[in-house]
Amino acid sequence: MIVTDHIGHKIKLDKPSTRIVSLVPSLTELLHDLGLYDQVVGRTKFCIYPKNGFPKSKIIGGTKNVHTDIVLDLKPDLVIANKEENVKEQVEILQQSVNTFTTNIQTISDALQMIQQIGEIVGRESESIELVKKIKNLHREKSLNTFTVCYLIWQKPYMTVGNDTYINNFLKEFGFLNCLPEATRYPEITLKKLVELKPDFIFLSSEPFPFNISHAENIQNMTGIPTYLIDGSYCSWYGSRLLPAINYMKTFRQQILR
Repeated sequence: MIVTDHIGHKIKLDKPSTRIVSLVPSLTELLHDLGLYDQVVGRTKFCIYPKNGFPKSKIIGGTKNVHTDIVLDLKPDLVIANKEENVKEQVEILQQSVNTFTTNIQTISDALQMIQQIGEIVGRESESIELVKKIKNLHREKSLNTFTVCYLIWQKPYMTVGNDTYINNFLKEFGFLNCLPEATRYPEITLKKLVELKPDFIFLSSEPFPFNISHAENIQNMTGIPTYLIDGSYCSWYGSRLLPAINYMKTFRQQILR
């Protein structure tokens, strides 16, 4: 089987992979939920879900500092990476020696297609199809009142998300439109600029910066804009976490609009 990943790299698989190294936390969780407990032999230190889900796997560094020598020592038959989360040069080193499938996810549609692709190459096609079906059934599109929002992921400096990110697309699915519609990637922003833009809401993500209630209170006091904490993993993890993320966002939306 010849498979082309999301960056145009081709890999050849004679059989479903049984020794997998995942460099992407959300996809490590996906592999677990597809029933691959013992097949994941390596993961990053940020691959923490589900808790105690991979007792036999080895930590191979972080998403940005993958120890490629450790990965290769594990003799995997598949490495799963992501264009944004991992470092290009490190992925290229692995590509020279092992089948490496690199994902690039910008929309929920991308995520659903990727789940089925991963399922196919790891021998869990029926499980992945069923998972995608559950997600689609739970998230049936419907007309929603829309609100503008600034989703902050960092402070000092404050950073938000652009319109070409998965987070932007995910929030849009629930009626939350980016207050910076022309921005790309992860631009810096000031509280002064936020006051000028006057979004309906400010969301403070739990990751990568761990915003807490005191941050929310301070920002709301300084801007006068309703500010809420939000679970960043539900907004940015594009694997099987999509399933609980839909219910989380439905509840979250109801809570802030009541």
